[in-house]
Amino acid sequence: MKNSLTAGIIHEFKYTVPESKTVPRLYPEATEFQEMPQVFATGFLVGLIEWTCIQAINPHIDWPEEQSVGIGINLNHTAATPPGLNVTVKVHLIEAVGKRLVFEFTASDGIDSICKGSHERFVIHAEKFAKKLKTKIKPA
Repeated sequence: MKNSLTAGIIHEFKYTVPESKTVPRLYPEATEFQEMPQVFATGFLVGLIEWTCIQAINPHIDWPEEQSVGIGINLNHTAATPPGLNVTVKVHLIEAVGKRLVFEFTASDGIDSICKGSHERFVIHAEKFAKKLKTKIKPA
């Protein structure tokens, strides 16, 4: 990690919602989801928030040897967004203690504020993480 990885980092990312990121596409095998409205899925919104946080911190870590993983999220998804609208996610790193990072975030689709919350990430060493993960995989 670089000395520049400190609280105060702000980053913004804009993303146009495609049909492939709507509720029916979240788990295609889930028949219940197939009956749901074609709006930006909360599951994909979580991924977009993580992506924005990763973009915010990557210049401040030794990427790709160091990476970050999500370890917690608190999100209120308050408005539906149809495909074609642009979602703007704004993240603010409010706490950086050791390898633990805490962000606050908001997102808007240009019409409504669609979510706000907080997200925690943890900086990892990619090779060490991969080695530990292999111990969970049992030969068939």
